[in-house]
Amino acid sequence: MKDYENDDEVNKQLEKMGYNIGVRMIEDFLARANSGKCNDFRDVAEVISKVGFKMYLGITPVISNWSPSGDEFSLLIENNPLTDFVELPEGHDALNYSNILCGVLKGALEMVQMDVDVRFVQDQLKGDNITEIRLKFIKRLEDAIPVGED
Repeated sequence: MKDYENDDEVNKQLEKMGYNIGVRMIEDFLARANSGKCNDFRDVAEVISKVGFKMYLGITPVISNWSPSGDEFSLLIENNPLTDFVELPEGHDALNYSNILCGVLKGALEMVQMDVDVRFVQDQLKGDNITEIRLKFIKRLEDAIPVGED
């Protein structure tokens, strides 16, 4: 943490690291998961929770708190394996130690043409009863075709 002056900068770096992991991990996931195409954001939530988290972290978060429009949901993690044996340093209440997970989700979903906002709502390291990650669908991304190519 000495490389960065404040918790917000560290959080951004953790998300960036996760994003880079997610961009690469999606290929492995698609090759191994055999899950087929998702038809809507609810399908995406199911695959993330029951396949992705199970495959890579050995846990299955609960999908909860759907928005009425169906474009936003929460993943509730009862026991976050990334926080085992971790305590936040004193004076770093804004640090999101597991922010790497937000980056992984954002990077992986971007590679399958989904722009999403991913953020922490609750964190057990900060005294909350559960860890909650909120995902909001922003838009479907279009494949970018380089100029001059059809």
